[in-house]
Amino acid sequence: MKIQESAENYLETILVLKKKNGVVRSIDIANDLGVSKPSVSVAMKNLRNGEYIEMDKEGYITLLDKGREIAEKIYERHTFLTDWLTSIGVDPTVAAEDACRIEHVISAETFSAMKKTLKTK
Repeated sequence: MKIQESAENYLETILVLKKKNGVVRSIDIANDLGVSKPSVSVAMKNLRNGEYIEMDKEGYITLLDKGREIAEKIYERHTFLTDWLTSIGVDPTVAAEDACRIEHVISAETFSAMKKTLKTK
């Protein structure tokens, strides 16, 4: 099942914040993404309903297996594309912004071929 780009961004953000802080709550996501708390609340409800995340009674968010799979895929694409764009001379801020857009639309086949080709050079 294909999920929306915004949901992929939320899942990726949860993964990154968990790695950085050890725990994740909705307020952390809102602050990191620069979105409102109500927007995060709606997104977390949708992700819970889709069984991508779970939230405990204290509001701590954990990725479930299928949420983690998507988050790790998007994060890998983001870091790889950012690094590659930076290596060819793109400003790091622009590279990160462009990678964020590309990571959602690039096919698995194209990304795999890019990784294979660029890692052998």
